[in-house]
Amino acid sequence: MGNEENKEKEEQNDERIQEIGQLTLDENEKKFNIHLLSVIGEIEGHECLSSNTKTTKYEHVLPQLAAIEDNKNIDGLLVIINTVGGDVEAGLAISEMISSLSIPTVSLVLGGSHSIGVPLATSTDYSFIVPTATMMIHPVRMNGMIIGVRQSYDYFKRIQDRIVSFIVNHSKITEEKLLTFMLDTETLTRDIGSILVGKEAVEAGIINEIGGIKDALQKLYVMIENNSN
Repeated sequence: MGNEENKEKEEQNDERIQEIGQLTLDENEKKFNIHLLSVIGEIEGHECLSSNTKTTKYEHVLPQLAAIEDNKNIDGLLVIINTVGGDVEAGLAISEMISSLSIPTVSLVLGGSHSIGVPLATSTDYSFIVPTATMMIHPVRMNGMIIGVRQSYDYFKRIQDRIVSFIVNHSKITEEKLLTFMLDTETLTRDIGSILVGKEAVEAGIINEIGGIKDALQKLYVMIENNSN
């Protein structure tokens, strides 16, 4: 590949990172094409957030995930997560899309994977978390005015049940233990829930292993090789 082609490729990668936080990793020894998806900041749903807020827009991510599934040249997906959470429906939609991909998938939690970021972290075939990263688990929260009737509380519970079910079905944690973390009243000073740091998330069964980017990529290489045999 000539210098001009290299420069053009770098410019295209820079543009994709700037616009949607994604690019293809294809310079490894294995010559695998690995799509990198970053879930950064707040997950934006149907309502647009402030331009000063770092966001992951689900209307960008969902079509890209569909394109990945349709592309026979993509060998695997690496999801890097550092999110404070965000829109529940958007987060669940992305999680469901990732979990239904036919190619090998690995997630890596950096910084934090809070709230709806928890099912995102468990949506892949295998998951890693760095030692200092945190995962915040708490009941469903809603912003804005809420009508205080039974139907509203039933609706919140149904959403929460969907989140709990997804996490339990895509990790090793039991429903009982997950609800214990979610409804803890002693960890957070002004809220209900729990914060798990690195190894604690692994011991709880939410994340598979402690590790960094090297570990995540090596695991993905192995999974791709096994998938092709």
